[in-house]
Amino acid sequence: MPNNVQGKRSSPPVLMIAILANTYFSGAGLMDIGLQAGGLTLQQSFEIDALCCDTLRRNFSHEVVQCDITKKLVSSEKECQVMVATYPCTKYSPIADIHGVRTGDDLFLHFFRHVAIRRPELYVVENVPGMKKFPVVMEAMTKLPDYYVHVACPVKSSIWLPQKRDRLIIIGSRRNFAWREPAAERAVTLAEILEPDPAPHIPDYVGRRLAGKYRDRPIISYPRRGDIAPTCVAHYAKDLSTRLVADGRFPCGVRPYTVREYARLQGVPDRFTFAGGDTDAYRMIGNGVSVPVGKWIGSEIARYFQ
Repeated sequence: MPNNVQGKRSSPPVLMIAILANTYFSGAGLMDIGLQAGGLTLQQSFEIDALCCDTLRRNFSHEVVQCDITKKLVSSEKECQVMVATYPCTKYSPIADIHGVRTGDDLFLHFFRHVAIRRPELYVVENVPGMKKFPVVMEAMTKLPDYYVHVACPVKSSIWLPQKRDRLIIIGSRRNFAWREPAAERAVTLAEILEPDPAPHIPDYVGRRLAGKYRDRPIISYPRRGDIAPTCVAHYAKDLSTRLVADGRFPCGVRPYTVREYARLQGVPDRFTFAGGDTDAYRMIGNGVSVPVGKWIGSEIARYFQ
């Protein structure tokens, strides 16, 4: 838009219609928080896990459908302009090499099926950078006819948050568009996300890991040094000793992250509540998408529709 005659910069165009988005493999809704904050209107979320669905319903007002997407007909869904998938990443991740399960996953085919049949204006795929090592998956997600595809990798959560977390983002659109990369800004520091009076659960095995009783030493982050935390992972729910934060008020001078701190590492607002217990919350947080990543995607999609 040209400037007006007074030379003042004109205001950006205002969206007059809602941009309807459906999310698939939605987990506890961390991506949904960001997409909504970025300007999208959430319409339906599809997720198989009952606790995740309960968490979604606690925190959002849109429709949440508990289902197995591999058995779900596309025709049963509401039409939308945007389809977003965050299908599980464990079999694309380098950590899977340790267990011999880095085999890829066929869940991508079911999102591919949904996109191919519904043909939305836009689709988004989020996963780990390791997905690029699977050419069949990348071909399916980037070679759909009549879509212009933008691949952003790595998208670093550390632009916004005190967490090392790199992701692959694929955006397919029906028309060509100049997608902007995430803008660098001052990230929240690790010290800023820590609770003033934390009361973490500290299992006995934390001390054993610190003493070298296990194969791997814990990853300890020091807020005063400007450290950031390692990637939040779902299995933190099963072993709180793998990721610790320095805190002189506790034995050995370190402790696990509380659930609220773990959520803050993902950019989750404090008002957000999780169904189930702490173990469930850690798992859902570790499986989620960093909220600012979702907000960046949502705001870029809103700009596309302006």
